[in-house]
Amino acid sequence: MLAEAIFTGTEMLLGQIVNTNAAFLGRELAAAGISLHRQVVVGDNRERIRAAIIDAGRRAGLIVVGGGLGPTEDDLSREALAAALGLPLVEDAIARENITRYFAARQRPMPASNLKQALLPAGARPLENPCGTAPGVFLEHGGRIYALLPGPPHEFEPMLTGQLLPLLEPYGARREVIFSRVLKIAGAGESAVEEAVKDLLHSDNPTCAPLAKPGEVTLRLTARAANIAAARELIQPLETAVRRLLGDFIYGSDDDTLEGVVGALLRQRRLTLAVAESCTGGLLGERVTRIPGSSDYFQGGIISYSNEAKVKILGVPAATLAACGAVSQEVAAAMATGVRRVMATDIGIGITGIAGPGGATAAKPVGLIYIGLDFHGQVDVRRELFVGERENIRWLASQSALYYLWRGLRDGFSA
Repeated sequence: MLAEAIFTGTEMLLGQIVNTNAAFLGRELAAAGISLHRQVVVGDNRERIRAAIIDAGRRAGLIVVGGGLGPTEDDLSREALAAALGLPLVEDAIARENITRYFAARQRPMPASNLKQALLPAGARPLENPCGTAPGVFLEHGGRIYALLPGPPHEFEPMLTGQLLPLLEPYGARREVIFSRVLKIAGAGESAVEEAVKDLLHSDNPTCAPLAKPGEVTLRLTARAANIAAARELIQPLETAVRRLLGDFIYGSDDDTLEGVVGALLRQRRLTLAVAESCTGGLLGERVTRIPGSSDYFQGGIISYSNEAKVKILGVPAATLAACGAVSQEVAAAMATGVRRVMATDIGIGITGIAGPGGATAAKPVGLIYIGLDFHGQVDVRRELFVGERENIRWLASQSALYYLWRGLRDGFSA
């Protein structure tokens, strides 16, 4: 089954909100064996939504419209679908009952405008919405299926998985599944990754596709098969080939995060960690503590932003700061050693650098970062030079610190 999606909402076109429904829809349709070939975003305008529905109907057997089912004047998806198909809007008794019950259960008066949500194109059936007042719409017309789903993600997601996808099963939606395995890579850029696996990128089924993200690259391995088990079998030889070429840089897969993989290794080896941060301002510590149970291995962090804090709290020698500057290999090493000593941990990390936009010199440009790593007195310092805006540089610094820690835990440290 071929599908297209239309998302309505001027706020998305203005960049005021991120359309997370698009990613969720893509994943769920792929798992159901439905090929989503196109997604578009349309503002809150009935004529433009109507035109988008007609256009999608020329190509797809399933047209999903997300948003525009509320009670206000700019919620126009029902009207646009009815106009696109030349159908009248009629009140659905089940939808009206569900809306009135929703307000009665909360002991709130129902505004008259909410009754607009009980109007459906003739021949359509409502999709129950346990999380809100807007019912969805399911309509078979002209050999195609049209589905309207509410825009708020906490309503869109359960209606898609609990209402729409089960209705699509009789139409053969699950005769074939699309399954993906995502390999996550750090320490190598997109071009280097692509060069390493270039001979694998032209595979047809399964396919291999790279995607660059800040500080890492992902390789998506995707197979189409009768079921997930068969798809996994198709993917396995391709994954083996990728790991043979890039194994030193693959830190995880699918839902793994670098901080999660590092945390698992620390817990497994019963090692403790503390961090001292200057330019990252606590970002590394925040990422480490995103992982539930990180208190098993993370003792704490110190944001030593000023030179005074570096000296008084971490014990960085004032003479070293005077001679080498705060952004230097020597200071990064002293910060790592200082925080390991203060926190009495096995491992200390120190980060210092210039995130910008100011504070740079010809010798020390924006993006210059030093990452110190102290493991039981064994100290290593890495120099990085990143490009981009301030927040990007700070993120890349934290990512590199985690990557070097991961490599050390995997290859070089011993308890």
